[in-house]
Amino acid sequence: MPNLVNTIRVANAAGFLGDDVHAPLRTVQAAEVDYLTLEYLAELTMSILARLREKDPAAGYANDFLTVLKSLLPELKQQPQLKIVTNAGGVNPRACAAAAARLLCQSGLPDCQLGVVTGDDLMPLLDEILKVTPLNHFDTGEPLGPLRTQLVSANAYLGAEPIAQALQQSARLVITGRVADASLTLGPALASFGWSL
Repeated sequence: MPNLVNTIRVANAAGFLGDDVHAPLRTVQAAEVDYLTLEYLAELTMSILARLREKDPAAGYANDFLTVLKSLLPELKQQPQLKIVTNAGGVNPRACAAAAARLLCQSGLPDCQLGVVTGDDLMPLLDEILKVTPLNHFDTGEPLGPLRTQLVSANAYLGAEPIAQALQQSARLVITGRVADASLTLGPALASFGWSL
């Protein structure tokens, strides 16, 4: 476990897929930051990314993130305290991490440890879940069953704990799929302050 601290500086520089790709670099150049969070996902975004993954098994993540990461490479080299936490993994966090790892290695940062948070994708389990519960629509009360063939993604909102665990294991870059928005900030706080859930 890393040394606990009293203060951390957290900045967010992305709020949706397609947000200003130059904002993260401006943010970390303007102030010393311990954690840069980048939030890309909304429900519509998840379905778009799922459709992209259907066409290409290596797709399904926020490609903007690779542009952002490339711009941040000099700062990652100059600011050893800087860590990045992002849900850019979309519906394919492992593929996003693989692309990020290639970029890091090509840029002279092969030792930059990556953490990948998975487990939010419920599509492989959906038929089993539907055997246990009908997943009724909140407004109409109708069961999901008849619409099953039309679904492109089903995700659980994970929390901050796996992010904190990755950071405690020395990850400088943590890539997740669907997590609760606050988890991107709460994970670093849990890791840094030693907070319990």
